Amino acid sequence: MTAAGLPMTVREPGLPDRVRIHEVGPRDGLQNEKTVVPLEVKAEFVHRLAAAGLGTIEATSFVHPRWVPQLADAEQLMPLLADVDARLPVLVPNERGLERALALGVREIAVFGSATESFAKANLNRTVEESLEMFAPVVARAKDAGLRVRGYLSMCFGDPWEGPVPVPQVVGVSRRLLELGCDELSLGDTIGVATPGHVGALLGALRAAGVPAAALAVHFHDTYGQALANTLAALRHGVTTVDASAGGLGGCPYAKSATGNLATEDLVWMLDGLGIATGVDLGLLTATSVWMADRLGRPSPSRTVRALSRQET
Repeated sequence: MTAAGLPMTVREPGLPDRVRIHEVGPRDGLQNEKTVVPLEVKAEFVHRLAAAGLGTIEATSFVHPRWVPQLADAEQLMPLLADVDARLPVLVPNERGLERALALGVREIAVFGSATESFAKANLNRTVEESLEMFAPVVARAKDAGLRVRGYLSMCFGDPWEGPVPVPQVVGVSRRLLELGCDELSLGDTIGVATPGHVGALLGALRAAGVPAAALAVHFHDTYGQALANTLAALRHGVTTVDASAGGLGGCPYAKSATGNLATEDLVWMLDGLGIATGVDLGLLTATSVWMADRLGRPSPSRTVRALSRQET
């Protein structure tokens, strides 16, 4: 990458010195792609992401293959990642998924809940309360085994059936997940309708309810081009963990105009410009996303990937 491909660094007072990027491309990204990526490509993708400096890479999901055929090879993938120098959390939906993960020596898991009844019914075939009851033994068993547990909470800002989600409703479910024993809670803007003010209102309400920013992560979709602005709002409220997907992999099945997850490259570009350390080499990361886009047969939606790729040609 040339000097022209690096942003000018200008610090903003009050922002964190470092942000941990929770890379979700291999799991959340690939599970939403129509193309089923071969096992060897998935393994190389994770290795390349780690080589680019990403220290947390969500590797796969232990959901039943019938529901997520794109990740049906989880048992075959994890042994191929034994030499990866990074944290490799996996998603588990229930106790059976946890058993499969434990059998492979996984050290970090995530469970996936909903802030709204409509999405809980559509995605989990349960009410919010029933889903929490399902997660309770999963989290307890994982903690007993010494695992780190992350809780995903979807539909924190808007729901395709229910519309805007009341902040107190999100706070209530957030507290329940943390009380179950989750070490970290990722707040998901599943359909990408959040705006910075809404983000600030939710984070402020969580703080008032006794939830520290250190226990939170944010997970934005860029449906309306708000993901980076929302991320900056979260940083200003003390959040230091941000979910992102290399090359912007993935999408949202509930919003036809969705462009998917916040692209890791776009996030790193902004953080580099703010002088916030991530440990990520933007050039290596961009090359990885170009490599994966070639295997998917389409260009990356990441604006940073496209801009830096043009500079290299």
